Amino acid sequence: MPVEIVRKKVSGTFSNRELKRIALKVLELVGQSQSELSVALVNNREIRKLNAKYRQKDYPTDVLSFPAANGFPIDVRLLGDVVISVEKAEEQAKQRGRTLNEETVTLLIHGVLHLLGYDHERSPKDARIMGRLEKKIYRTLCEQGILKV
Repeated sequence: MPVEIVRKKVSGTFSNRELKRIALKVLELVGQSQSELSVALVNNREIRKLNAKYRQKDYPTDVLSFPAANGFPIDVRLLGDVVISVEKAEEQAKQRGRTLNEETVTLLIHGVLHLLGYDHERSPKDARIMGRLEKKIYRTLCEQGILKV
């Protein structure tokens, strides 16, 4: 099943082909290899508008996830949309001593886990569970040679 990559006035991260390859592997690692996923790479202005509209938080965030609504035909498994602010990812990468690509993958994994129902904001326990799973997926991508860090 496809992964759709959309860029809106941004550059500087993985090629669409490489990001799609990584996203497909992430879906495989979380048991969603038959699901469809949309990944949008946007700027701070765009993600701020989305954050304000859908979360009532008027500031740019790093990643937003929008799970797909039910009602699709049985043979279509649309997981949802992950929207990543490349500008925010650049800021965070500098703060954390990472590359932009490393931060982008971290945000992609984080967004996909949100689509699957994980939520670090529910409780400290949920945050620990989600954090461990994020690290496990990231580590597996590195071990399998999908990511070069």
